[in-house]
Amino acid sequence: METRYVDKETYFKDSWPDVQDLEFRYYQGNSDHQHLLDVFNDCKDLDGVDNVMTLEDITNHYRHIERCNLQTDMIFGEVNGQVIAYARVGWYPESEGDRIYYSLGVLRKDWRRKGIGTAILSFCENRLLEIAAEHPQDCKKFFQFDYNKDQFGRAQLATDFGYQEVRWGYEMIRPINAPLPEAAIPEGLEVRQVEEPDYRTVFDAQNEAFRDHWGHVEATEKDYQRFISDPTFNPGLWKVAWDGDQVAGMVLNFVNESENKEYNRKRGYTEYICVRRPYRRQGLAKYLLVKSIELFKGMGMEETALGVDADNPNHALTLYEGVGYQTRKTWITCRKPFPGQG
Repeated sequence: METRYVDKETYFKDSWPDVQDLEFRYYQGNSDHQHLLDVFNDCKDLDGVDNVMTLEDITNHYRHIERCNLQTDMIFGEVNGQVIAYARVGWYPESEGDRIYYSLGVLRKDWRRKGIGTAILSFCENRLLEIAAEHPQDCKKFFQFDYNKDQFGRAQLATDFGYQEVRWGYEMIRPINAPLPEAAIPEGLEVRQVEEPDYRTVFDAQNEAFRDHWGHVEATEKDYQRFISDPTFNPGLWKVAWDGDQVAGMVLNFVNESENKEYNRKRGYTEYICVRRPYRRQGLAKYLLVKSIELFKGMGMEETALGVDADNPNHALTLYEGVGYQTRKTWITCRKPFPGQG
């Protein structure tokens, strides 16, 4: 495949760093997945990221990616042929009507503080402006990117580029042997094993349940295919409550074996916790969460983990704290409106 380089004048303008032999090229297909993984692994400890990404994870994600043309929306930074950075942009329509134009970028630790991050974010914003120009002008549009509190460089970039913090998420951990509260399943519901014909029903119920959550995006067929092909997909661990043939609520538990091996830990994830509207305020989420923790304890796990939006409208943070989860890490979402939108 012929290497295609990014045009400096169009995308970097006055932000090009004084780094000898630096070039940015576009994504070249699956052969770039190893480069992406190498850059991620080089700096994840410095960035306070203690999860594992594998080639299988990357391939599955990019096979099902939406609203992102990898041939024009993903770039790799190179110095003398060595990949030192990557970045990608995309967009999505929030259910409430706004359009979000996101960017992400990762830079090897030895190449930081040289202006390369500024150049990358400049590319991202300029490319996103091109994408947005092809979209209807009937809604609010926002730039967005995320970082955690250990990623000081990204936080500084956000400030330099005029972004504002708008949302906070917590990564929460619970020791498996911490006391559990009493919990009962609401009358008329039952928890039973999910079989293959039920996968789509569970997925659709999850999408419906999350519609009133901040930043929700309506699920698509590609989302479903990514869901069932994820390396951690394991319906045998799920706790799903049913009202006849209707899903009432769920906790879609999983174990990341690669992560547990790398970090020498025994962790189970109690994630995708949701209850459909007719079944809320009856203690169902608490019951399913307690049963999930008991499941992992029986498997010999030493801790469980989950992520939560700090301002979840259904008071999820209060629920999780009441079941013994404690905040371990904070993730921040920052945004800024498009030019001319105030």
